[in-house]
Amino acid sequence: MDDYLAMLRRRLKVILILALFAPLAGFLVSYAFPPRYTSTAKILVEGQKVPDTLVTSVITADFAQRVQTLGQEVLSPGKVRSMIERLALSNPGLIKPGEENNLVEWIQPPNITLEPIPMSAAANAAGISGAKKKASAGDESVPGFNVNYTDSNPERAQKICEAMTEAIVDANLKLRGDTAKGTTDFLGRQVDAAKATLDEQEKELADFKKKHMGHLPTDADNNARMLASLNTQLDATTQSLSRAQQDKTYAESMLAQQVAAWKTSQSSTNPQTLEQELTQLQGQLMQLQARYTDDHPDVIKTKADIAEVEKKLKEATAATASATDSSDKASASEPPEIRQLRLQIHQYQSVIEQDALDQKRLQSSINLYQSFMANSPEVEEEYNKRILDYANDQKLYQGLLDKKNSAGLGTSMEDQQQGEQVERLGPASLPESPSFPNRPIFAAGGLGAGLALGFVIAVFLEFSDKSIRTERDAAAVMDLPLLISVPWLGEDENEAAGSGNGNGQRRFWGRGDPGSPKDKHHENVEV
Repeated sequence: MDDYLAMLRRRLKVILILALFAPLAGFLVSYAFPPRYTSTAKILVEGQKVPDTLVTSVITADFAQRVQTLGQEVLSPGKVRSMIERLALSNPGLIKPGEENNLVEWIQPPNITLEPIPMSAAANAAGISGAKKKASAGDESVPGFNVNYTDSNPERAQKICEAMTEAIVDANLKLRGDTAKGTTDFLGRQVDAAKATLDEQEKELADFKKKHMGHLPTDADNNARMLASLNTQLDATTQSLSRAQQDKTYAESMLAQQVAAWKTSQSSTNPQTLEQELTQLQGQLMQLQARYTDDHPDVIKTKADIAEVEKKLKEATAATASATDSSDKASASEPPEIRQLRLQIHQYQSVIEQDALDQKRLQSSINLYQSFMANSPEVEEEYNKRILDYANDQKLYQGLLDKKNSAGLGTSMEDQQQGEQVERLGPASLPESPSFPNRPIFAAGGLGAGLALGFVIAVFLEFSDKSIRTERDAAAVMDLPLLISVPWLGEDENEAAGSGNGNGQRRFWGRGDPGSPKDKHHENVEV
């Protein structure tokens, strides 16, 4: 440290000279740059007025990203040129002729910037009570941003900053409205497409159910119950058919016996028998007439018998002739017992025929339901797949419908300006002093550059200086051991003392043959 301090003392003059003149040079250099003035306008963001638990905003993009998007939109060459033309018309003399093209190129970053501002600063600027506590508690930022514009003319800087701020506010309002409307329209198209898909799925599912009626998983329990019921009915029908057949057989045997007995009793009314009887009576009458007169009782009785037989023969002949005309008339002459048996046999036959039809119908139904149960696994797999697709489509449709309704509320909120709003906090500032060049900063930079240059020059002078000032310098340069120290005697003793070892002595260094006794007597001395 002693050596470093000695070097600093020797070169302090150089460092101080540069440190004094460099700030002045930096301050004077700042006048070589044309001044630029920066105007600033604050834009604050007001949250939506409707609680987000009731209406969700459709604008979900990060605010910082939206700020960058708005900046790129308003800084497009077409919009910048339109803004310059409006300013030139409303403020004559503010923009000189021919400067429009230069300004279009100038009004771009970094000459215009959008800087987010912290929550506490926005609260202080807007006078919002309690915002500081919120900012410190959640450390939230970006409740607004500053619009900074730099120009060579302070009035023009203010006007352009004001116009750009207004353009950003209008662009944000338009962007939010377009985004909300676009989101609602997009979700509306998606809902229509999902509804069409869902309707198609419903139609296909209905056709599938209609085509595979009875094979569906929902019909399995019903099929089992119906199959058990049909088997029970089939058993009952089979038993009924068997009883009807037995009853019919018994009635037929009884009918045969009754018919045989009735025919036996009706054999006396047979036409042939009556003719034989008539012939006998007529012969008998001829014999009686030969013996007796017509008034004889036997003759009268025989004539009466002949008349009765002829009457019966006539009735029997008429009955035989009309037997083929109507079976009902033929049966009408039968006894009631026989007609009752025939009616029972007819009823039994009807029961047998109906039971046979029911048996076939039940067996066909049983076969049908058995086929339903046999084909049910394959149909169930396809049905479950269709049901799953339909459920997914229905869930998608319902979700899109909910989102569309929510987006519709968000769009209405934006149309009524109840959502997030971007507002200007006063007019743009009129710069009173240039933001560039900053002369104090130039002077401070000159001071720093002077100090750095002074230290560099001091280090360079020290390394280029070969003077020997101390014992260590001499030992380092000559690489010789110290042999003897001789005091300095002379008129310039004080001066010598200053350039020697500091105590008025001269030092001598020597080199001899190592290991030789001459080293002890200081021979072969070099000074």
